[in-house]
Amino acid sequence: MKVSKIFYALLALLFITSCTNEFTMTHAVVDTETEYIYVEVEPDTQIWIDSFIQPASQNGVDILWVIDTSGSMHVYEDELLAGMEAMLAALPISGWRLNMISNSPNVAWIDSQFPILPGDDIDDIKKMYDNMSGGPLEAGFDATYEYVTSNAYAPTWMRHDAAFLVVMVSDEEEQSKDTMIQVQDFVDWMRYFRSSVYMASVINVDATRSVCPSPPNTYYIGDRYEEATNALGGIVVDICSEDWAPGVTDASIQIEPHSEWKLTHIPYESTIVVFIDGRPNPDWEYKTDDNTVYFDPDPPPDSWVEIAYDVESYSFGPQSTEVVPGVWDTGNSPSHP
Repeated sequence: MKVSKIFYALLALLFITSCTNEFTMTHAVVDTETEYIYVEVEPDTQIWIDSFIQPASQNGVDILWVIDTSGSMHVYEDELLAGMEAMLAALPISGWRLNMISNSPNVAWIDSQFPILPGDDIDDIKKMYDNMSGGPLEAGFDATYEYVTSNAYAPTWMRHDAAFLVVMVSDEEEQSKDTMIQVQDFVDWMRYFRSSVYMASVINVDATRSVCPSPPNTYYIGDRYEEATNALGGIVVDICSEDWAPGVTDASIQIEPHSEWKLTHIPYESTIVVFIDGRPNPDWEYKTDDNTVYFDPDPPPDSWVEIAYDVESYSFGPQSTEVVPGVWDTGNSPSHP
């Protein structure tokens, strides 16, 4: 996981000043210059950092759901269809196209369904899902690659100037053995394929975070999916969640440039500090009625935005976040490419 230098400086200073009412947040702007920001906080404070990469405006977005078609996935069909319906509701009124394939590469490269378009509904989604080819393999990375590079039908609906969002859905670990053997192979290819790429994964997560009635066996935990998703700054959803809609909605929203960002927790307003690509930025306003930071102007495309604050009260939500409680908690941390 890559994090900007601000976090390492802050971590060290938290240990040094743990008995005072003040912390110093630092970031090295150039090799020979450091900017210092002083913020009054409570003793033994925990600094929470909401962060995101500002998407670039694109000529729409091509969305590809890569779905595990093995028998064990049938128990998740209702959640899957509801999640797709939630995505349709969250997407803009135009500019997007959506298709779905099996995560079995031997059938992904020959599937040729007409995409879901704005105006289609859950009936169209269900029809596509029912007509999707199934296969025995569990190789989402290879299946995506084979569909994009070898499927003759894919170029008829995918656009070279659109953003690309891939949503992986599986109750088993990713098992590509053909082209995408290493996770980094898939991440590098995604970044090469399009200038703006996004990823979400609906998978089994490790037992410490899983909401499954019984902790998933290590074999079924989607570590490779999660690693790739984090590398691309995406959204991970626990497959055992009763409702996938919030996470899937977040995956939809991440492709649109952000003019605002709802904070994960309630901050002490005076402690909020906003950084864009590591530099302090004053062009924002915080509103208490909706616990949201509003930007004016919007952060530049592809910029790394960090909103740090001392937490007044906790209210856990689906935002991409990092917490600095004196030691690192990387369980929900996004990665910055």
